[in-house]
Amino acid sequence: MAKTLSEAAVTTKNARAKLARGIHWRGIDPDVHLGYRKGVRGGRWVVRWYRGENKYFQQKLATADDVLPANGADTLDFSQAVTMAREIVAQSRADAKATAAGPAISVRSAINEYIDLRKRRNASEAALSHSSRDARSRLTKHVLSHPIADKPLHRLEDRDLRNWKEDLPKDLAAGTIRRLVNDFKASLNHAAGTYRKNLPPDFTTTVKFGLRTEVAAATAARRQILSDSYVTTILRAAKTYDDELGWSGDLYRMIHVLAATGARMSQVVRLTVGDVQPEQSKIIIPVSFKGRGSKNVEHVAFPVAQNVIDALQTVMKDRSPSEPLLERWRHKQTAPNTWEKDRRGKWKTASELTRPWAEIIKRTNISEDTLPYALRHSSIVRGLRNRLPTRLVAALHDTSTAMIEKHYSAFVTDAMNDLAAQAVVALG
Repeated sequence: MAKTLSEAAVTTKNARAKLARGIHWRGIDPDVHLGYRKGVRGGRWVVRWYRGENKYFQQKLATADDVLPANGADTLDFSQAVTMAREIVAQSRADAKATAAGPAISVRSAINEYIDLRKRRNASEAALSHSSRDARSRLTKHVLSHPIADKPLHRLEDRDLRNWKEDLPKDLAAGTIRRLVNDFKASLNHAAGTYRKNLPPDFTTTVKFGLRTEVAAATAARRQILSDSYVTTILRAAKTYDDELGWSGDLYRMIHVLAATGARMSQVVRLTVGDVQPEQSKIIIPVSFKGRGSKNVEHVAFPVAQNVIDALQTVMKDRSPSEPLLERWRHKQTAPNTWEKDRRGKWKTASELTRPWAEIIKRTNISEDTLPYALRHSSIVRGLRNRLPTRLVAALHDTSTAMIEKHYSAFVTDAMNDLAAQAVVALG
């Protein structure tokens, strides 16, 4: 059991000046003692804590403020010494807990495990494997090369994550930062589930607030709602630009499906020829891999206009139902600055749309910061404005009613107000 402590007066300079040379202890916790080791010219603070079997750990802290004024770092007054002692003991206990089942996992290990997980999960999908490579590239370049990579997870603090964000290159595009932060957050949250017994109970809260995105930026993105006329303008510009590039309608069809369904590009690239049902005017869209756990459905039947079906019929003729619906030409280099068409292959990631989309928006009078994701926002709002039940809008767009109400509450309210107005009856 722990020692019976004889308390010493060490709280003030004057009290310590009266002490004899040697070590003097004061309890700050039932199993933690702050020590003052007095020498010829002042003293030093130390801390010890009980580890069981009548044994203690002991560690030096800093110089006492007997001669020099306290600065909170290498010279401490009593109060500062108590605070540092408690932090060191808490950290030591966390280290012991984290290493109880083996070496403590670091940020680097968590990221590598997450990348391996995505690789295994998406092995059957070439497009998603490519997406995994994008995530691996971003995380390797901007996280694994940063000092935070070698930080043990149980020691990770909000400020470590905030400092990492501040160290990101200033010329990184907002979209790249958003995807990078989401990848980083996903890797840490996966580790939180795997190693929850070895991590502090507030670890996920640390991740949430440390990697919190700017509310203003997120809100601005949600406000990118396009009217039907603007969406039509984008489609026309996409058709014209597609013709100029000689893409044979590949670009136009991708934009058209994104606009018509409001699906994420990661879903659209997985569409097969057999997912289009011309007779029912529907496209069967695979659900995304977003979220946790398994989903109740694997596909969503989304109704589309006949002109969408007509645009897709040209690439469906004489093709197997299992073949990718949307493809594009791949090119190979035949000489310096010379490229030629090589073969057709499926679209892979959203990054392939970045340059064409920028040119399409440039040809319209729509704000240049409008993202392709605006087509999804607009589709959701279109459903709400047409008074579809919120639950149906959420189901069609592979999201939750909670997310719809959180991010599109104004449009939900407007739709409900319109319905309520129709129920007004003049009485009396």
